Amino acid sequence: MAQTVVPMLAYEDAAAAIDWLSGAFGFSEREGARFTADDGTVTHAELDVGDGSLLYLSTPSPHYRGPRRHRETCADAARWLDNPWVIDGLMVQVEDLDAHHERARAAGADVLRGPEDAEAIGIRLYTAEDPEGHRWMFVQPLDR
Repeated sequence: MAQTVVPMLAYEDAAAAIDWLSGAFGFSEREGARFTADDGTVTHAELDVGDGSLLYLSTPSPHYRGPRRHRETCADAARWLDNPWVIDGLMVQVEDLDAHHERARAAGADVLRGPEDAEAIGIRLYTAEDPEGHRWMFVQPLDR
């Protein structure tokens, strides 16, 4: 079945985000799917999260602020993001959660929670923030 939902994320520096997401989370950029403005700003790029599922990202405007920078200047955002949960984030299933966690941690991901088992819902998970503050939950089904 084809992917029916494609997440679209904005980054202050999409080119740097592509490099970081590839190194930390193991995503890969789709060849020929990066478009840039005359100044080199990434206006559209596509990342494969590992199973053929895609994530689109871009730098939409020089006025855009990522969640981390927004949180630093907005008391309301600081309050609603003061927790280890994924808020307006993404969940990605991986084959080896512990190895994925180690790779992300070694690359500097801000690990917010886990790894831990959530037996009630049958998964092992951890949550992390990327350098611009987007939140990610990585999961692996528990063997039952």
